[in-house]
Amino acid sequence: MSLPGLDYNTERPRLPIPEYGRHVQRMVDHVMEIEDRDKRTHQAKAIIQVIARLNPQLRNSDNFERTLWDHLHIMSDFKLDVDAPFPKPTPEELDSKPQRMTYPQTKIKYGHYGKLVERMIEQCAGMEPGEKRDAYTAVIANQMKKQFLTWNRDTVPDPVILKDLAELSKGRLQLKEGVQLASTADLLRTQQNGPRNEVDPRRRPNNGGGKKRNRKRKKNRY
Repeated sequence: MSLPGLDYNTERPRLPIPEYGRHVQRMVDHVMEIEDRDKRTHQAKAIIQVIARLNPQLRNSDNFERTLWDHLHIMSDFKLDVDAPFPKPTPEELDSKPQRMTYPQTKIKYGHYGKLVERMIEQCAGMEPGEKRDAYTAVIANQMKKQFLTWNRDTVPDPVILKDLAELSKGRLQLKEGVQLASTADLLRTQQNGPRNEVDPRRRPNNGGGKKRNRKRKKNRY
């Protein structure tokens, strides 16, 4: 129930762009009632300056001025006829949805290894046989074991890693005889602790010495 003489927002017309407020909307409604086209255009440009101050964050965009004119046409329900620097938009143009983006659909044979490991294997397999290729093969095999342990924290037999390496490389990569993979315990320990930052012992704070000095100060007080 509304009291007589009071103007409630719920009883007013809906604002097309509430961010600009009802006073700006009244200015737009007034401009639409002006019969002279030149005067109407002049007043429309004045409104553009007002809403530009109310929406300063748009200045960083490339189409700053055009966006303001689009807002003005929206507030006039696309009925404002003025000499604007940009063509009048249509409701269909502003309501159109962006095109659906297509995401790359790549198949991964073993998801726990990831696509990056497959690319590493493919590049390594294309290298000339030799010590460099053998070293990269060992690095990739250890990385595969580390990735495997991310999903299975218990253990992973080395023959499983070697079998998957041979399958992913189509038999082109295999560890050199005598080369062993890192132990499961070492890999798990690295994952849990992360890389350590070595600290110079000379710069470590001597907490024990500080406590002794504090005790001496307390004794001297009494």
